[in-house]
Amino acid sequence: MLKIVAVPNSILSSPTKPVDTIDNNIKKIVADMEKVLAAQNDPPGVGLAANQVRLDLSIFIIRLTEKSKTKVFINPTIISRSDPFKGSPKRARPYRRLSKKKVKLEGCLSIPRIWGPVKRSDRVFLKYQDLTGKEFVKWFSGFEAIIIQHEMDHLNGVVFTQRSVEQKGQLYREENDELVKIEY
Repeated sequence: MLKIVAVPNSILSSPTKPVDTIDNNIKKIVADMEKVLAAQNDPPGVGLAANQVRLDLSIFIIRLTEKSKTKVFINPTIISRSDPFKGSPKRARPYRRLSKKKVKLEGCLSIPRIWGPVKRSDRVFLKYQDLTGKEFVKWFSGFEAIIIQHEMDHLNGVVFTQRSVEQKGQLYREENDELVKIEY
């Protein structure tokens, strides 16, 4: 079975390569990625990019809830997005709440037990292929748009902690079910 790699593995900081042909090998990779994502439970994962399992391919999958059907995105490109700085941006789940405040913090399966805020667009217009090779151009919104942006960052060699720090967000480490500020 594929295994999730953690930072600072260099594959996580390198852009992925497009998939030339969607064949049985790619279908098997996606099926294996689905098993890896389904196996995550502390916290449960909602998305997984191919480079998180050491594969240099422009593929990611998402699953909004543990019971949701997995969606597959091959060779995705964000064409457009809403302005993330208008209004109160939503944060990705799974998340941890920071004390009594309603601040939602983004996390990542490749950076276990680290959390931080990331301003993301509420809507993204995405071009991608599915497992049949069919091409789609579609708007995604809300939580789904947040996950897509997180996974697109992975495919571009960027992890959420970079986004949080560049937006001057505070990172936290989870210790004994408590969040502790990371000084940097």
